[in-house]
Amino acid sequence: MNNIVKGMIAGFAGTVALSILMAMKSAMGVMPNLDIIKMLAGMVGAPIAVGWIVHFTIGTIAWGGAFAVLNDHVPGDSEIKKGLVFGVAAWLAMMLAVMPMAGAGFFGLNFGIMAPVMTLVLHLVFGAVMGWTYARLPSADAKMTA
Repeated sequence: MNNIVKGMIAGFAGTVALSILMAMKSAMGVMPNLDIIKMLAGMVGAPIAVGWIVHFTIGTIAWGGAFAVLNDHVPGDSEIKKGLVFGVAAWLAMMLAVMPMAGAGFFGLNFGIMAPVMTLVLHLVFGAVMGWTYARLPSADAKMTA
């Protein structure tokens, strides 16, 4: 399997895990004003469904593909640890670029101190699931057996 495809599959799995936790957060009424999907949809001036598409595109193609390309350079002695490091990098990008562009301020602090904490936890789960999945998929150099 091509490592980019492998990374995108792993990125999709991580995005699914992160999305489930986001849905649980919303269902429990925890920080209802911190709605990343609504923020993404608002940034592109589109309905919520487009926010979900943007969310999955970023997690699957951008972060999953980047994880595959950069995997050999990410610190960590296991794919899960590399995924955690990568999850923190994705979180930092979100805190320093996406949140300010969405009007939430750096680190989303316009929503309070819990916004960066909560989103960090979500990104750590994303990274761990992505790394775990990536490690279990066959690599590009794996020999095919018939």
